[in-house]
Amino acid sequence: MLTVRAVLTVLGVLGAFVLAAGAPARAGENTFIEVTPNSAQAGTRVDIRASCDNDNNRQADVQSDAFGRVMLRPNNGFLTGAVTIPGNKQPGDYSVELRCPNGGTATTTLTVLNMAQPSKGPNTGAGGTADEGRDTGTLLLVGGLVAAAVAAGFGAFGSRRRTGTRS
Repeated sequence: MLTVRAVLTVLGVLGAFVLAAGAPARAGENTFIEVTPNSAQAGTRVDIRASCDNDNNRQADVQSDAFGRVMLRPNNGFLTGAVTIPGNKQPGDYSVELRCPNGGTATTTLTVLNMAQPSKGPNTGAGGTADEGRDTGTLLLVGGLVAAAVAAGFGAFGSRRRTGTRS
């Protein structure tokens, strides 16, 4: 039969093994890079935030085929920067790689979109967005001004007092 002492010894050895094996070195766990937004239209600006394993008091280099190279600068405990994606950049997923002065690296993905921007609203009928070469806005403005002038004229004519004597 096992004694309490033997059980405690086995549990102690097991606990020491778990603590020793379960606590690996955590070097570099705080090295990361974020791109916001991570999906962006070509021609727009994206923000970059990173950390070099808490060694964030020196500049770090970021490289991507989406925008080239940019240096991140220390800012409130992180490394930050911003870059504009060229307007002619082809759509797709691009790797963004952080290279820290301490040798650490981190990678994320930036998705570049290149959607056609509409030049005008949809032609859906006689609404304000329907325009087939006519300057509808000007016609409405002129018509409104004419209607206001006519109403003002009738109002002035109707409120005018008659002159003369009554018999």
